[in-house]
Amino acid sequence: MEGLRKAEESVRKRILEREGMTDEDVREVIEEELFRHMPNMSPCEYEAAEERIFGRIRSRLGSLYRLAGDRDINEIMVNGFENVFVEKKGEMSRVEDVFESTAELEDVIRNIAAEVRREINELNPILDARLADGSRVNAVYKNIALSGPVLTIRKFSRNKMTMKRLTELGSLTDECADMLKMLVESGYNIFVSGGTSSGKTTFLNALSDFIPEEKRVVIIEDSAELQLTGVENLVQMECHNANSLGKGLVSMDMLIKTSLRMRPDYIIIGEVRGQEVADMLQALNTGHCGMSTGHGNSVRGMLRRLEAMYLMSGQLPMEAIRAQIVEALDIMVHLVRTSDGRRRVIEVQEIAGLDGEDYVLNPLFLPGEDLALRRTENRICRDIKLKLKGFTA
Repeated sequence: MEGLRKAEESVRKRILEREGMTDEDVREVIEEELFRHMPNMSPCEYEAAEERIFGRIRSRLGSLYRLAGDRDINEIMVNGFENVFVEKKGEMSRVEDVFESTAELEDVIRNIAAEVRREINELNPILDARLADGSRVNAVYKNIALSGPVLTIRKFSRNKMTMKRLTELGSLTDECADMLKMLVESGYNIFVSGGTSSGKTTFLNALSDFIPEEKRVVIIEDSAELQLTGVENLVQMECHNANSLGKGLVSMDMLIKTSLRMRPDYIIIGEVRGQEVADMLQALNTGHCGMSTGHGNSVRGMLRRLEAMYLMSGQLPMEAIRAQIVEALDIMVHLVRTSDGRRRVIEVQEIAGLDGEDYVLNPLFLPGEDLALRRTENRICRDIKLKLKGFTA
């Protein structure tokens, strides 16, 4: 590591002496200094060393530059500067010798925050943001994380996932995709649930491709990730944290409220986590079509979580909350991530109504023994929207 450190110092010195160097110029300098300070490296070691130095000098991601550029890596997890893990092709592995110190890791985290006009420090110790390519970033500062700063990067796929591609991968069947297409085109309100890394956002993105191109769509997200294609009349909004003075907060519930004044045909809410559920349900209860996602273990479990999140906004009778949910949401889609890393749709259920204190669910697709979706014999109960569009349930 001593030779690598000396090579980097020499590169930095030469860059300071010569202004206006391009990335290609910098790589040439790195190559020269590596051969001078570490002449006995293998080709693999040389490539890793070059990318490490280039990232530390030219990229906000610093020493993570090489990992972020690996297309096979889905997620990067840093638990203090000495513990770096990646998920690659569904498998978790440890990566050695990425950071040299806590200070270096902190620099990377602060650089990421600065790029998206946010800040992270002891007063604001949690960062939720995204990179320029759409990758999702979460960071926790050292005064909160006992083992040192924590940084998690969920990489954004360069290739937009379509519903056709999801069916090819076995995430759902063609029959299920066709029905969902019909439901979206008919204006049904659809909620996608699932656990962490089950593919909710990816599925919502693919599902939104079915929205008719002439519609006006408003997207609301905590960190912008969705990529709609084929819709020209599109508004995309992102939440904003307060600054160190407590000013500038733009929350999801604020954006949902203002979206109602934008004459939307469809409102897409990236993910609900708290009291904004009340505003989401109110929006979908006032004639707007919409989609959203949330963390849940099952369809029924997600409905109970929606109740709990609604209560964060105020103490309403549970009967009124359940009535709001039934009126606002039509279809629940639940996804899981299997042990081999694949994401699958395992439930598609219609919310048919209430029976006392319980939801009446109408299963449309359920998993077989091999987790493959099976179409039930049930028809859609609340079929008025389908009939208005000329479809049959």
